[in-house]
Amino acid sequence: MDIHFGPELLVPEWPGSVACIGTFDGVHLGHQAVIRRAVDRARELQLPCTLVTFDRHPAAVLHPARAPQAVDSLAANLAAFERLGVSVALVLPFTAELSQTTAQNFFDGVLRDRLRAKEIVVGHDFAFGQNREGDGNWLAQRLPTSIVEPFLFDGLRVSSSAVRAAVGEGRMEDAHRWLGRPFRVHSVVVGGQRLGRTIGYPTLNLARSFNQVVPAYGVYGARASGSFGSYMAAVSIGERPTVNGVGRTIEAYLLDYPGDEIYGCTVDLDLFFRLRGEERFDSLEAMVAQIDRDVDDVRLRMKAEDW
Repeated sequence: MDIHFGPELLVPEWPGSVACIGTFDGVHLGHQAVIRRAVDRARELQLPCTLVTFDRHPAAVLHPARAPQAVDSLAANLAAFERLGVSVALVLPFTAELSQTTAQNFFDGVLRDRLRAKEIVVGHDFAFGQNREGDGNWLAQRLPTSIVEPFLFDGLRVSSSAVRAAVGEGRMEDAHRWLGRPFRVHSVVVGGQRLGRTIGYPTLNLARSFNQVVPAYGVYGARASGSFGSYMAAVSIGERPTVNGVGRTIEAYLLDYPGDEIYGCTVDLDLFFRLRGEERFDSLEAMVAQIDRDVDDVRLRMKAEDW
């Protein structure tokens, strides 16, 4: 998949394309339905499928105080587009200037001139342009347009907001169902207090690089992947009240990891389930006894579910 950050260097040689547009945060099952419709139609017409997305959620510019945290990173979203069969992705920086662009100017300058769109596919709630004037019906007056209905799972509409709520409440199984994959935390290994080594559970202290939604505090069963391989992991997210922690941390204990320290490595954590909430213990001994049980429980459940 070709990726263009901004339209300036996009000079298409194709005679036309089937375009889809959206923020597509997390690329959940509803987003996938929209993109697959565009990919399938493009193949029928023997044209490329082009996709327009944005480098941030529009609310980050329009309503910063109410802007939602991201379900996933832009890089992860782009990788998902490619897996779904998108030919070309155009990433637009969402700015105040772009938010004031009229729907007609966006249609002329991006969809018609840059992407050479012959058909368009959008979700049922999509709208663009100043004051959200360019919805699916507006597009249909100018080009053949498919409007994809809401995607329902067990009678509930799948949305990025629903995924964020599930993650924030620790309902990882719901997030998994609606995303079509486990919720993934992207992180980098940094130095910490090294307390884990003194109690027999050396952990990776993980730092993130973007404003991703934070799972509810507690202990999770996960799989950690990176250049070091892939391992089951018991993950603690919270403020470590037993040891008077300051601020939120994400720590992962890799089950059966035999290797060396991996400071600076990137780690992807696929969170499968929340084992329990965060607790304060009366002593380190009591905390270690609970960690023993947590690690055993994570191992048993991960193996039972073949995760």
